Order: sequence, then C-alpha cells, then structure tokens
Amino acid sequence: MLKLSLTQLKKGSKARIVELAGGKEVAHRLSMMGLRPGEQLVKLSAFALRGPVAVRIGHTTLALGHGMAEKVIVEVSAEPPVKPS
Repeated sequence: MLKLSLTQLKKGSKARIVELAGGKEVAHRLSMMGLRPGEQLVKLSAFALRGPVAVRIGHTTLALGHGMAEKVIVEVSAEPPVKPS
C-alpha cells in the first residue's frame, strides 16, 4: 500500500489514516477533530499554493490548513476515486 501525506492525496481519493505526524499537541488536536489512525476519509478538494484541504470522514466535512494536512499520513485505498458531492 502507498503511504503519503493528505496534501499529496489526489482529489476524490479514499484513504485510511495510518499516522499523525508531529508532536503530541498536533496529534491531540487532529484526534479531537475526528482524524484518528484507522479512520477512512475521502479528499474532497485542495487549493493550489498551500491552501486548505477539505476531507469527509463519515458524515463530517472538515477543512484543514496545509500544514496540518501534511501531518496526516494516509494509506491509499485500492478503490477508484469517488466524485465529491
């Protein structure tokens, strides 16, 4: 399986969170938003030039800053990308 940061994930791709890089405070903050290892997500969008990254986890949509999104390490699913709704 391919592991990469959330910023490197293609729009519409499904992935599973495998690691939260960074310190304890960053990991805690991401965990409180529902971004925990083992959770499945879909990348909805990203903006060029280090803009925010939008993801859907279950029925929740989150927007993360580029720096925080870089700390979310995911494993890409083998399923084809889905179209964001």
